[in-house]
Amino acid sequence: MYHPNARRALTVLLAAALTISLPTSTQAAPADPVTGGSVAAVTDTLAHRLATELGRPAARSRVVAAVAAGPVDLAALRLGTRFAADVTAANHAVRVAKGLPDGTESLLRVRLADVSMRSRVGHGVPLVAAAPSDDEATTVVAYDPAGGRISLAADQIPQRPVLVVEVDTARALPIGLTVVRQVLAAQQPSSALAAASLTGGYWATKVNAVRLSDDKEPWIKGDAEIYTVVSGFGLDGHPKVDIVQMPYLDKDGTTYYPNQLLVHFSAYKYNLADAVMMEDDGDTNYLQLAQAIAAALLTIADAGVYIPLVSAILDAMPSTWWTDDPDYVDSWYTLATTSSGRLTGAAGNGWMDVTPYWVAPL
Repeated sequence: MYHPNARRALTVLLAAALTISLPTSTQAAPADPVTGGSVAAVTDTLAHRLATELGRPAARSRVVAAVAAGPVDLAALRLGTRFAADVTAANHAVRVAKGLPDGTESLLRVRLADVSMRSRVGHGVPLVAAAPSDDEATTVVAYDPAGGRISLAADQIPQRPVLVVEVDTARALPIGLTVVRQVLAAQQPSSALAAASLTGGYWATKVNAVRLSDDKEPWIKGDAEIYTVVSGFGLDGHPKVDIVQMPYLDKDGTTYYPNQLLVHFSAYKYNLADAVMMEDDGDTNYLQLAQAIAAALLTIADAGVYIPLVSAILDAMPSTWWTDDPDYVDSWYTLATTSSGRLTGAAGNGWMDVTPYWVAPL
């Protein structure tokens, strides 16, 4: 997850001194079976269940061989009917927690916590953990086959291999963004209709390069899935929002060259738009996101001049998104058809190199 510098300065200062704890084990375990709760609670419970399965040599051999090749869909593991039922229940609970419609596609997977563990995972019994929702946590809770809780330092990769149970955000994000688009489309049908009626070419903003800052995340965290909420006033004068997925942007401290169109000005009344970059690393509730954005837009009226919409959208977000597990990455105000060059985000967490781009009609 990419941590913004804005809104979190005090939190970062308080959490700056990470404590290094030696592994310790207790016998306390999460509730079983998986029935519901937050995404973190569901994946933690399922991590405990998978750890107990690793106590069986045949099951351990099957899982280790699978994860050594890469992330594995938990529903694809053949570990018995009870575990399969737990995975099914966990998938349903995760969909509910993320505001997603029920479906048959599995959203849960297991992977090695770090690629450096690949050569060691076949030796001994690995631990199993779920990525914590608190990115400032100083410890990671893992489970052994006996059900014991092992406390690991969050800032130091453990010598013992660890398997991570998590949401497959690459699968969840497209489903979630469909939910957001459906909710927003119900709030802005006239803008969409007016945009569809255009037949000429139009100007767009193209992202030539983009980079997000190094956040020094704990070793257990995987890649984030990034998307951008692009907002402006539609052709009918009402606020309009588009959602742009950025699936390539999964590593901090890395420059990407996507040549991606971010803003399509054919849909906007004014020559200006705003962009709020967000992420989902497992916890985002898309229904809440859509409802929050829709509620914010209903309070804004066209005053005849452009009004930035970033603050209204951010202020409408659930308060929990600004504490332990922020989904906000950065924001860019008043992008125009003439915007060009390197633009640093308002939170100072990243930059984009952009250029105007003319989209010609067919």
